[in-house]
Amino acid sequence: MTDHRSVSIVMIEDDEGHARLIEKNIRRAGIMNQIRHFLDGTSALEFMFDSPEGPALNGPALVLLDLNLPDMSGTDILAKIKAEGSPLRRTPVVVLTTTDDKVEIQRCYDLGCNVYITKPVNYESFAQAIRQLGLFLSVIQVPDPEV
Repeated sequence: MTDHRSVSIVMIEDDEGHARLIEKNIRRAGIMNQIRHFLDGTSALEFMFDSPEGPALNGPALVLLDLNLPDMSGTDILAKIKAEGSPLRRTPVVVLTTTDDKVEIQRCYDLGCNVYITKPVNYESFAQAIRQLGLFLSVIQVPDPEV
């Protein structure tokens, strides 16, 4: 990510163990961007759209999104981020979930997700997948939010 420090990563993941594993392996890949972790969709959306530190009001971000959240579906969050007129609609969203259902994958791409990754069940495979994601994050370009 260009000017790596200025792009914040918003991780929406209700499983604390997965969240720790994701952060640890992103760090191992050399990504030192700020990671804001949210356990549910409501607080994540409030932060992203309304907080002075959030991406809508404070510059570029990348979203790591789990689909299975306690309070709302990850696809609902994706739809809000990518909606016409949303200041975040160009924000890259990486869906990172246990769901490998073809219909769900298609739906996420239709809604505008940029990358869909199925979490491997095996710990070592999961760690490896996240390290590879970290390498991917280190080279992508992230646009500023729309004003």
